[in-house]
Amino acid sequence: MKKRALFIDRDGTLIVEPPVTFQVDTLEQLEFLPGVIRNLYFIRKNLDFEFVIVTNQDGLGTPSNPQENFDCVQDKMLGIFASEGVAFDNILIDPSFPEDNSPNRKPGTGMLKEYMNGDYDLANSYVIGDRETDMQLAENMGCRGILIAAKNSTDHNENNIEDKDGFYSCNSWDQIKDLLFAGERQATVQRTTKETDIFVSVNLDGNGICEISTGIGFFDHMLEQIGKHGGLDLTIKVKGDLHVDEHHTIEDTAIALGEALYKALGDKRGIERYGYCLPMDDCLCSVALDFGGRPWLVWDAGFKREKIGDMPTEMFLHFFKSLSDAAKMNLNIKAEGENEHHKAEGIFKALARAIKMAVKRDVYKYDLPSTKGVL
Repeated sequence: MKKRALFIDRDGTLIVEPPVTFQVDTLEQLEFLPGVIRNLYFIRKNLDFEFVIVTNQDGLGTPSNPQENFDCVQDKMLGIFASEGVAFDNILIDPSFPEDNSPNRKPGTGMLKEYMNGDYDLANSYVIGDRETDMQLAENMGCRGILIAAKNSTDHNENNIEDKDGFYSCNSWDQIKDLLFAGERQATVQRTTKETDIFVSVNLDGNGICEISTGIGFFDHMLEQIGKHGGLDLTIKVKGDLHVDEHHTIEDTAIALGEALYKALGDKRGIERYGYCLPMDDCLCSVALDFGGRPWLVWDAGFKREKIGDMPTEMFLHFFKSLSDAAKMNLNIKAEGENEHHKAEGIFKALARAIKMAVKRDVYKYDLPSTKGVL
């Protein structure tokens, strides 16, 4: 069996990278990224990755970056990791300056030839770093890439990477550990009929980034609430037969979104499963949710207006019924209040928060939340 490896950057990924100098020169500057030690220990204990530090250290050994300063910090860092059960299998350091154009300097692969001789499963190995050059290294090696969007990162690209298969952006080492241990929770659904053409992409561990376009303005606004307040990255693009009416567009979007949620949840191990009640001005809206595999909808919400914006209020029931069926979840929805806009928006926000609660995952307790053994 081929070996797998995590090729891990140092400054900005394992330890905090100081601004201005971008060098950790003293023990006083040594600060670990939150959660890095416990999560690397968890990965080391439960998975089969080798750990390889790959770092550029500009001018190491010159007066601008004295070797003794680096060694003092490096030895202390490695000693702390070792004391917590985290050992590194290899440490690769390139001391060149950018203008030297060394083939060993990331994103060059000169230091990594031993990992590119066929003994390693690079397609299932990862480069983990805080800069675009780390992701370029992953691409050059044929690895996957994880860009850590740490608050102390100095990457001038603001930790943005292209949306491509095998490349991920994580906010913390907790998320990195979840991804490596339990897999990504993303799904796409393309649903095309004679009435609608719908694309849905969802990332349950996203940042609330939304791109919504259904052709129905108020519906877009409501769907954006699901992504924003649910912490989901959500893309929904719809071309529907709006020249007929809004029915097919709304109902089919619910079906596609429900299918995407169901796919992204996977085997549901480690999730909370249940999840919300929130006020919005004059309204009180509650959405109780169970991703238990059995669709059911209880709907207790009435609307006095025929439309809110350009969305028929009678379609709210159809939307949530179709969503419940496709996602195989139990929904109990109640809303009371006078303002119809607030009432509708409150329901969608409550749904979003219920989803956020229910999909929360704890991989330290990676059990199926069911006494039946299946969901």
